[in-house]
Amino acid sequence: MATTNDLKTGLVLKLEGGELWAVVEFQHVKPGKGGAFVRTKLKNVLSGKVVDKTFNAGVKVEVANVDRREMQYSYMDGEDFVFMDTETYDMLNVPRKTVGDTANYLLENGLATVAVNEGNVLYVELPAAVELTISQTEPGLQGDRSTGGTKPATLETGAEVKVPLFITTGEKIKVDTRTGEYLGRA
Repeated sequence: MATTNDLKTGLVLKLEGGELWAVVEFQHVKPGKGGAFVRTKLKNVLSGKVVDKTFNAGVKVEVANVDRREMQYSYMDGEDFVFMDTETYDMLNVPRKTVGDTANYLLENGLATVAVNEGNVLYVELPAAVELTISQTEPGLQGDRSTGGTKPATLETGAEVKVPLFITTGEKIKVDTRTGEYLGRA
């Protein structure tokens, strides 16, 4: 348990109904009249829903113990992704629905941050950008280069991204893991 005075960005709270909410923003407000309060913006850890919530100052809130560890993706086991803890070498099975769209940018032996609460995997987070090789893309046409257009390209993970016309099959590119956008050549 902590009070609202202890809130900070990134802290995960367990609110009514046992749902986990991460603090995105917080602001202590002391109006001239009345008691102080804390205005927060909370993000649901599982669904990603963002809400604004106001707490009276000094109110006790339950803090969830979320263990974030760097893990290495090893292999697929049926529908589960198997991650290995880089410190203890323990193996952890993570269901496909928990990994979600992160799977589009996840390579074998690639590192990811895995968040666990009471034995349940909450989410898998990749670095902001990853380097991947293009497995297939159409060649750009000679006259198309001046327009700065884009074309679809399939990555080695099977994901599809839009790349500039001058990129060819076999090139290594940087991709933003949050938006899936092309960032440049690696």
